[in-house]
Amino acid sequence: MRVDWSEQALSDVQEIHAFIARDAPVFAELFIDRVVESVEHLTSFPESGRAVPEFSRPDLRELTRGSYRVVYPVGRDAVSIVTVFHTARLLGPEHVRGLG
Repeated sequence: MRVDWSEQALSDVQEIHAFIARDAPVFAELFIDRVVESVEHLTSFPESGRAVPEFSRPDLRELTRGSYRVVYPVGRDAVSIVTVFHTARLLGPEHVRGLG
């Protein structure tokens, strides 16, 4: 199983890193490393995340790391990280547009 990152997800991770780094640069690096390691785990266990509660789609899943949600649909050959965002926000249709 392959893991692909959308441009939106990569941008999200950069913004999260910058936000955390303002107060704790070392923790920002550690947190992003933890997110990346969790995502790499999906190559072997793509359905290990829970189903996203805002949608009735068993293929749309998420990992929660700290205060952030990593959202991805599970495909036949790959998972695609579509967005990473704060748990205080709800996932809206704008985040999953174009996923079928």
